Amino acid sequence: MSLRGFATASARREFTLLRTRPWDLAMITWVPLLAAALMWWIFSAGLPTRLPIGVLDQDHSALSRQVVRFLEATPGLRVAQHYDDETAMARALVRGEVDAAVHLPRNLAREIKQGRAGRVVLLHNAQLGTHSGLIQRDVRTAVGTVSAGIELTARNKRGESMTAARASMEPVRASTVSLFNTSLDYEQFLGAALIPAVLHILAMTAGAWAVGRELRDRRIDEWIGAAPRWHEALAALAGKLALPFAGLTLAAMLAMLWITAGRGWHPAGSLGWTLFALAVFLALSIALGAFAAALTRSLRTALSATGFITAPAFAFGGVGFPLLAMPPLARAWALLLPYTHYIRVQMEQLQMGAPLAYSVAAPLWMVLATAALLAASAALLARAATQPHTWGGR
Repeated sequence: MSLRGFATASARREFTLLRTRPWDLAMITWVPLLAAALMWWIFSAGLPTRLPIGVLDQDHSALSRQVVRFLEATPGLRVAQHYDDETAMARALVRGEVDAAVHLPRNLAREIKQGRAGRVVLLHNAQLGTHSGLIQRDVRTAVGTVSAGIELTARNKRGESMTAARASMEPVRASTVSLFNTSLDYEQFLGAALIPAVLHILAMTAGAWAVGRELRDRRIDEWIGAAPRWHEALAALAGKLALPFAGLTLAAMLAMLWITAGRGWHPAGSLGWTLFALAVFLALSIALGAFAAALTRSLRTALSATGFITAPAFAFGGVGFPLLAMPPLARAWALLLPYTHYIRVQMEQLQMGAPLAYSVAAPLWMVLATAALLAASAALLARAATQPHTWGGR
């Protein structure tokens, strides 16, 4: 039989198996689409708004009421509760009824009228990093606006013009310029990064399952023969993995096109190269799963290896925590994970608009790594086919 015949027969065998096992088929068809849709839906709002906070106003002055009005007018905040005492405020924070609480102490207005600095206290849960950071920013803006208005009024009453008062209040002004993700859109930042991470898990699982299933069911000889040559095992392996690759790649392309063009996002760089890198990344993930199954000759061990490699990939990818801030061992582990290299290409092209030359190397290296893994897996399977006593590992 020709190599094309081996590949075709293997693909036909895999198709027949998938038709009789709906959950195996689901893992490479509608489950990836559902997972991508879920990731998009979670972050579809783009910007977190109306985060619930509480207010304890013990001053009951015109100034404290003005601060509360500014807090309520901030789009990112929602004054959900008003408290009568500190015990009720603390109880609400512990129960998680609000994400933070603002305390306006007694005599706040009196201290400011007497020329002393007043203090507004923000109590927040720093364990919720995103909530905490956004609330701190918005509360600081609201209180700073009220404070600036008080200072401008005081200077104006002393005979200083409003223009001069503004200049003297801020003689040195910092100008911040957001280069990438200027709107702080979490759909484009986290949603677009999590979709490939989820597909990475499914792709490596699909590769491990496709090969490990044959070992578990003791049917490897029916698949590649009792004593196959290396190139015959490679052709059979390529045919078996073609269907998972096609299904997962189609789901990935649809998800990425929807979250970009479908949502009106016009990436600054090359969307086409990003899609190519995504396809290569999924091929590498599938090949890595197949290699784990061929190496261990155990479906159970291969799936364990899949979880060990893919589950922490996003955490080590440099998206949520800076790669350069990791300890040396953690950074070394991150650089071994394929997701780290793919997500850098995606961020360079979709968000940063980097020159294409910056993003060429990683996908090409992934192509070589995929070829090497498939070749090694074929050699391992050819050897395993002659050792039936090692089959059936679960």
